[in-house]
Amino acid sequence: MINGGHVILYSRDAEADRAFFKDVLGYPHVEAGGGWLIFKLPPSEIAVHPTDGPESHEFYLMCDDVNATVGELAAKGVEFTQPVTEAGWGRLTRFRLPGGGEVGMYEPRHERATDL
Repeated sequence: MINGGHVILYSRDAEADRAFFKDVLGYPHVEAGGGWLIFKLPPSEIAVHPTDGPESHEFYLMCDDVNATVGELAAKGVEFTQPVTEAGWGRLTRFRLPGGGEVGMYEPRHERATDL
């Protein structure tokens, strides 16, 4: 039986991004050897969207109050690359990881599968 999922974020500076998830976001983790940290995520969901273009994958963190979370993370030096915008499904922003990648973050308006 499948009992979990594993998300991989590819990074040009994996060490810096691991430190970000550990020190800035405070995610619990295990050491898998050789400096490889595996982080415990908050409850997660997966959605499948149609596309006519190339297949791709995105990663978003969810929060209850996007404005408050932006304030908390900005106070820790996190660089936001998109202001909070309104979408039909929630309030969305994006921030930069130290390795240069971006992660989306949103306050959902939809019922959360994590509440099931």
